[in-house]
Amino acid sequence: MSGVASTLAKKRAQAAGFGTNANATKYLNQDFEALRRQCLSGGTLFSDPSFPAAPESLGFKELGPSSYKTRGIVWKRPGELCSKPEFIVGGATRTDICQGALGDCWLLAAIASLTLNEDVLARVVPAGQSFGDSYAGIFHFQFWQFGEWVDVVIDDRLPVKDGKLVFVHSAEGNEFWSALLEKAYAKVNGCYEALSGGSTSEGFEDFTGGIAESYELSKAPSNMFQIIQKALEAGALLGCSIDITSASDSEAVTRQKLVKGHAYSLTGATEVNYRGRKEKLVRMRNPWGQVEWTGAWSDGSSEWNNISSERPNASAEDGEFWMSFSDFLSHYSRIEICTLTPDAITSDSVKHWAVTNHDGTWRRGSTAGGCRNNAYTFWMNPQYVIKLDEEDDDPDDNEVGCSFVVGLIQKNRRRLRKAGEDMHTIGFAIYEFQGQRDVHLDKNFFLTHAQKARSETFVNLREVCTRFKLPPGEYLVVPSTFEPNKDGDFCLRVFSEKQTETLPCDDPVDAELPDETVSDSEVDSGFRGMFVKLAGADMEISAAELTTILNKIIAKRTDIKTDGFSLETCRIMVNLMDDNGNGKLGLGEFATLWKKIQRYLGIYKKNDMDNSGTMSTPELRLALKEAGFTLNNTIFQLLVARYAETDMTLDFDNFVACLMRLEMMFRVFKKLDPHHSGFIELDFVQWLNFTMI
Repeated sequence: MSGVASTLAKKRAQAAGFGTNANATKYLNQDFEALRRQCLSGGTLFSDPSFPAAPESLGFKELGPSSYKTRGIVWKRPGELCSKPEFIVGGATRTDICQGALGDCWLLAAIASLTLNEDVLARVVPAGQSFGDSYAGIFHFQFWQFGEWVDVVIDDRLPVKDGKLVFVHSAEGNEFWSALLEKAYAKVNGCYEALSGGSTSEGFEDFTGGIAESYELSKAPSNMFQIIQKALEAGALLGCSIDITSASDSEAVTRQKLVKGHAYSLTGATEVNYRGRKEKLVRMRNPWGQVEWTGAWSDGSSEWNNISSERPNASAEDGEFWMSFSDFLSHYSRIEICTLTPDAITSDSVKHWAVTNHDGTWRRGSTAGGCRNNAYTFWMNPQYVIKLDEEDDDPDDNEVGCSFVVGLIQKNRRRLRKAGEDMHTIGFAIYEFQGQRDVHLDKNFFLTHAQKARSETFVNLREVCTRFKLPPGEYLVVPSTFEPNKDGDFCLRVFSEKQTETLPCDDPVDAELPDETVSDSEVDSGFRGMFVKLAGADMEISAAELTTILNKIIAKRTDIKTDGFSLETCRIMVNLMDDNGNGKLGLGEFATLWKKIQRYLGIYKKNDMDNSGTMSTPELRLALKEAGFTLNNTIFQLLVARYAETDMTLDFDNFVACLMRLEMMFRVFKKLDPHHSGFIELDFVQWLNFTMI
């Protein structure tokens, strides 16, 4: 299926409700229930052809086929590794997640956070899976992937070396949900090696569909405590850690019983009256279920005897403890906050944040304009308008405004590692905006307006995510790669405390086509004489004859570059101008075409700003508008892909071919839509006739 058709099919599926967690898209069209039934009825164990037990599923470099690290690896099912394998024993716990020979500790920390929230875990690990009567060597998991949930099927053959699992495993050795979850995630990302290196927030998002912010606590914002409180009120997941300075520091216990390089969760934040003043406290949880902070406000400490407000529970040796917010800032290095989507929250007691999501693409020559440093092309990037109407409740620090988080994710870059590619450097800029939303703003807007805000930095991570607080109003967000002409797909999300509206800011698709028809009687004698010489005995001009005529004329010009009109282009011209359907042009039809080409030549010359004789793709978008066409980003991308040269320029014949094709498509549609409904209906034969024009 062509790329265009695939995109349209996906949009229709999402509109029909596919891609939600409750109705996840079947990854690679594999249906778990159907495949399991097939295996059970045939008495066979499932073997996944799309992610085989083979070297290419392990990796491409460090874990490539010729690497010493993969020597001796075999693939075995859990039943071949222990006598009584279990999927989950006594619920999912942190000890089910022990790191193997893969640098994906970021992923394991995210998986560990799943064990703290049963509702979230149930979305990722569907129920009804075991090694019991329904066992058929097949399992499935659900992940959020760039705006939609996908259901990923795997077989249970796992990489083994010297009789032990190579990658994630449980401490007990007979529990396999975490190893199988890691395999499913490796499948989505292309191979196991693609999971090496990352941030916990990436896993947070793929397991929840939420948006994850990361804060360095050494430079935390002044309202960090309020941010934490509001995140907890919204049902967010909060993870914290203490940096290690060397490998020996990993999970080292400090004098006050905090564990370095270890993922904690933050589960509460409150203020108490302590000795006549307000004391900010946070509640922490060590997933180990033991080893607790022994400093101020720890379980049983003397501080609890001097508070006048209601005392939080702080006594059990359960891995959960309180500490002052100031101690938290000084001891911990980082906090990651994952705000969940409303559908992920079952409790009525939390305040849901609103979410909007948009898919977009950067394409070389059309919509990949690079960052603001590239004044000539920056405006070509996709643009989105955020409308902020309502101010926050309980404004922090008496600052009135609208809180929102913008996340820009680049899609599928891990999968491209096999091909030698990696993350682009990405970011976004935000502008104050008032005006029409159905216009793609051009270069002049960005040359005369300063940015109001921006992502913290351009960085080569999967996601750039920044929190803002701005006055009510309308704002323009421009996501981009740092350098221009970088192909990529992205997902732009806006999470806001109040309802917001986020819409693409793009040109409508329309055309103002002048009536340039010249009748036979209007043709002057000089042009008539030229036509007689060119047309020959039949007094009509075929596509082949038109090719010869135009190329003879154009070859005499030195101010425009062209490699000549092709027969295909001339056929399009004849199809557009031919009213009687005989595939040739009469006198009036040829005169009309000539008039049209002359107009296009004037537009071409005017928009060739550097007098190069060719037209760059930014110049093309402006020229198309002058010719009467307003086109959105998607269609402009298709035109550039079809008509531009590898250096992203068009010569004159390609420019004319582009305009002629556009005009014909618009005229055909409008003829088939006499009531201007915006829709036409074709049967299969009509569709074939239409596409063969």
